[in-house]
Amino acid sequence: MSLSRRTLLLGAGLALAGCTPRRVEAPAELLLATGPEGAVFREVGGALAAAVAEQLPGTRVIAIPTAASVENIQLLRSGAAQLALSSLDAIEDPPGLRAVGRLYDSFMQIAVPIASPIRTFADLAGKRISLGPKGSGTEFTAVRMLREFGVSAVDERMAHSEASRRVGNGSLDAMLALTGIPTPAITDLKGKVRLIDITPEATRLADNYQGPYIPATIPSTTYEGVAANHTFAVPNLLLARDSLSADVVEVVTRTVFTETARIVEGHPEASRINVRTGIATGLVPLHDGAMRWFRSAKR
Repeated sequence: MSLSRRTLLLGAGLALAGCTPRRVEAPAELLLATGPEGAVFREVGGALAAAVAEQLPGTRVIAIPTAASVENIQLLRSGAAQLALSSLDAIEDPPGLRAVGRLYDSFMQIAVPIASPIRTFADLAGKRISLGPKGSGTEFTAVRMLREFGVSAVDERMAHSEASRRVGNGSLDAMLALTGIPTPAITDLKGKVRLIDITPEATRLADNYQGPYIPATIPSTTYEGVAANHTFAVPNLLLARDSLSADVVEVVTRTVFTETARIVEGHPEASRINVRTGIATGLVPLHDGAMRWFRSAKR
């Protein structure tokens, strides 16, 4: 095939995963929807895009900044992106979408000032709270929680960095953040905040929505001076349009799971990416290209 058709001959790289080298017709451009500035999605997505670009040298692999999960799914469905990061619970209608693999889990963290009277999720009623950026996975899950548990608050949408600043100066009563641990927005508030226990809410969500919600504990070693916190975790997936070439998705999958150390460098929350849990994608079926790689990796 001619270079003008953006072809790439994969050599010894695929042998790392036990694959037979195969000729891959790579697109001229590959767009990966990530997240907002300072978010783990944005930074991990950027590192992943750079790693994939090395495997597809004839392709421009571009990490697109977004609000995160909800916007990313919209971009995939519209064809404005071919790859995207998303929390599992935000994927309510999987047709047209396929999973490259499960990456790491995000934890719901509700931070309040140390002296705050807020002790439970119900105590957020009437308070000024941040639900994360508009179009984010945090917003999706936080809105679901408010409705599920009948809590009405003065809710605003903003980046976690802005919410952290406002909790710190007292102009916001609480911030909700569905993200990896530790997250800088809470680390930066060292000595100023605590996390509220949401054990009952975690249990009810796990019962009412089978799959995406996992009762979990944030260890006391996560944030200096903050006690262990009972909450829930939500898996994060790397998604692809179902129309994306299986050969290209196989290259992407191989890159994710063999270049993990490089992709998550500096992000301990994302260091849990591994082949053993990679296929646990819930209601979202694996893309044919991802399935091909996982099967070859078992040989």
